[in-house]
Amino acid sequence: MDKLIQADGQPHYGIFPAAPDLINYRDFDFRSPMGRRLGALAKWRRFHQFQYFGLLSDELIGGCALANLSLVGVGFVYLFHPASGRMIERQFKLPLGFGTTFSQTPDDGVCELRQGRNLLRLENRADSAQKRLLVELDDGTRIDAWFSEREPGFQPMCICTPTAANGWVYAQKVAGVACQGQVSSTLGTFDLAQIGAFAHHDWSAGYMRPETNWNWACLSGLADGVRVGLNLSCGVNETSFTENCFWLDGEMLKVDTVRFSFDRERPLGTWSMTSHDGQVELTFEGEGLHEERLNLGFIASNFKQVFGRFSGTLRPAGRAPVQIERMWGFVEDQYVKW
Repeated sequence: MDKLIQADGQPHYGIFPAAPDLINYRDFDFRSPMGRRLGALAKWRRFHQFQYFGLLSDELIGGCALANLSLVGVGFVYLFHPASGRMIERQFKLPLGFGTTFSQTPDDGVCELRQGRNLLRLENRADSAQKRLLVELDDGTRIDAWFSEREPGFQPMCICTPTAANGWVYAQKVAGVACQGQVSSTLGTFDLAQIGAFAHHDWSAGYMRPETNWNWACLSGLADGVRVGLNLSCGVNETSFTENCFWLDGEMLKVDTVRFSFDRERPLGTWSMTSHDGQVELTFEGEGLHEERLNLGFIASNFKQVFGRFSGTLRPAGRAPVQIERMWGFVEDQYVKW
């Protein structure tokens, strides 16, 4: 698919075998809920985009995100060392996105944030099917991590769903892929291939609900020699289709709707996730979190990303169950008004 938005101004909807070349949101026939055609300013104001790269291993956990919220560009990065319980984290907020660059080509573009001597950069390359994270901070922290989707039979989750009365969301998710590269910081120096690191990647954009919340879960690792990845959500990307799925050695297996059960006031407590079709039955115990709160009236966010361990069972249809035993992953509880 060359472009997400068709000649009639409407998106292609559904689950796609590959990503569109371009998320051409400016061609969207954007209208108010009452049918009034909206102009370029409204298209810019309501279009939001974010990208996330996660690292998972027994020796090091990491996450980095960039978001374009039109009125503000935001980014965060953190590293957690399970053996010591030590954590490094930084947050950045740039008014009107000054100092940020966001590409609308999911598989072949650059998104980055620069502030002083700090750089967060996410680069996607079509020629090598590579996703790459580069972080350089003024305290000497450096992350250079990458993976390739060019594995036999690997398929990312590429989905576009209608949202509210007049919006849509495109999302592209990857999990359960081996990661390479190096990380150096006050936590130590790590070769990601040597420590058996896995990666998760998320590229999302669109006209999301002006006020929304969601829960999300992801894991990556090895279970009985099988590379396992998981992506679950509730509250977004589930109108007509859902992004829920898991990967076994790169093969994507679709999952029905999922129920998240947890105590919002105790994000490090026990979470449970069960799918309607019985394929997913997992619990999660948090070991640390990155959280942010922002309330400017016209824009607000209450965000918690928890990292910890999953246990339970995946039951792919017609196959033997896959047992998950204390596998590292992430969960999120997010409220946002934008």
